[in-house]
Amino acid sequence: MVKADAYGLGAERVAPALYEAGCRHFFVAHLQEALAIRRLVPDAMLAVLNGLWPGDAPVYAEQGILPVLGSVAEIEGWTGPALLHVDTGMHRLGLSAAELDILLDRPALLRRIELRYIMTHLVASEARDDAINATQRERFDGACARLPPAPRSLANSSGIFLGPAFGSDLARPGAALYGINPSPGQPNPMRATVRLRARILHMRDVPAGEGVGYNATWIAPRRSRIGTVSVGYADGFLRSLSGRAAAGFDGRLVPLVGRVSMDLSTFDLTDAPGAAAGDWLELIGPGMPVDEVAARAGTNGYEVLTSLGRRYRRIYVGA
Repeated sequence: MVKADAYGLGAERVAPALYEAGCRHFFVAHLQEALAIRRLVPDAMLAVLNGLWPGDAPVYAEQGILPVLGSVAEIEGWTGPALLHVDTGMHRLGLSAAELDILLDRPALLRRIELRYIMTHLVASEARDDAINATQRERFDGACARLPPAPRSLANSSGIFLGPAFGSDLARPGAALYGINPSPGQPNPMRATVRLRARILHMRDVPAGEGVGYNATWIAPRRSRIGTVSVGYADGFLRSLSGRAAAGFDGRLVPLVGRVSMDLSTFDLTDAPGAAAGDWLELIGPGMPVDEVAARAGTNGYEVLTSLGRRYRRIYVGA
């Protein structure tokens, strides 16, 4: 999965690295995302999950990009290789049970598709014990049994860790590739891939009883040393982290105090006497994994990564 600019990390750098590592199957959400990386993965399967818009078929065919077809109308507008999406419980995209019946009643329409894969999308694969997982697998097996033989694609990142029963011909890892834990509540089996640091712009001594930031939502309980860094919600450092986030410095965590503003955030460095203007705070990294940042923001790691803005200087190590 390299959709959403490779989960915010830069598809034009990530896709070639995956290709070099041997990946030959890539998924994006929109046709424009596929067109942006087609030249970088020239002989790979490149598929668009969000389906086929009227009038786009010639572009898909010319660029060798495959649509993921999820409705009878989309199938009517396409001839050639494609993936077929069957809905087994997500109720967003994919052929419903009724539409599958319609398709099977029109064999000539089905013959227009060169089926590369039949796929579905798991609803709650991160919740190992959720009964919907087994229900979806059974529905998917039933749908595939009614369709012409074709390779299958079932597991997303978390689905890969559900065990052999959820194996198929093609898994679709996304979040796990980028270091997000695919098995919440258990140790993360994936290696972290993202480190986010911000420099301290300015140090300020704040007297006890004085407020910091907009609306003074944090009041210094003692004389405090406050470090201001040049990262804010315009950079995807979420406003919901206000008063909740922490950053790593010299082997310890220092708390974010006050509100995250558009371009700036403030940290209490009173207990980090070595900190000075020009030093770096680690906002995402070994001491503050992306899933922990997400938990403090009340969201998930997907939103944290895909929110990362374009003002950061991005350094790709080993790419």
